[in-house]
Amino acid sequence: PDIKLAFKLTQRLRNIFNNAKSKEGAYTKLAHWYKDVEETGFKAFNTIANTITLNYRSILNYFINRSTNASAESFNAKIKAFRAQFRGVKNVEFFLYRLTTIFA
Repeated sequence: PDIKLAFKLTQRLRNIFNNAKSKEGAYTKLAHWYKDVEETGFKAFNTIANTITLNYRSILNYFINRSTNASAESFNAKIKAFRAQFRGVKNVEFFLYRLTTIFA
C-alpha cells in the first residue's frame, strides 16, 4: 500500500471534521471518503470505515453544533477509577460525599 495515499485519506477524513459546515455536507463527504477507502483496499482503514458505517447517525450529529460527549465520557472514566480505588465501601453517602469533594 502507498503511504502517500494512506496519508491523503487520513487528511481527508480530518478535513471533513474540521471543515464540513452541515450535517448533509458531512454525510456526502464521508460517503465519498468511504468509497475511496473501499477502492484502495487499505485494511488499516477498515475499522474506522466500519465504525462510521455503523454509527453514522450519531457521528453526523456532531456537525449540528460541533459538540461531543467527551467531557461526560471523561467524567465517567474518573468516577470508575475512583470507584475502583474504594471497592468495598459500604457507606454510599460517604462515597458520594468524597466523589463530590474531589471532582466537583
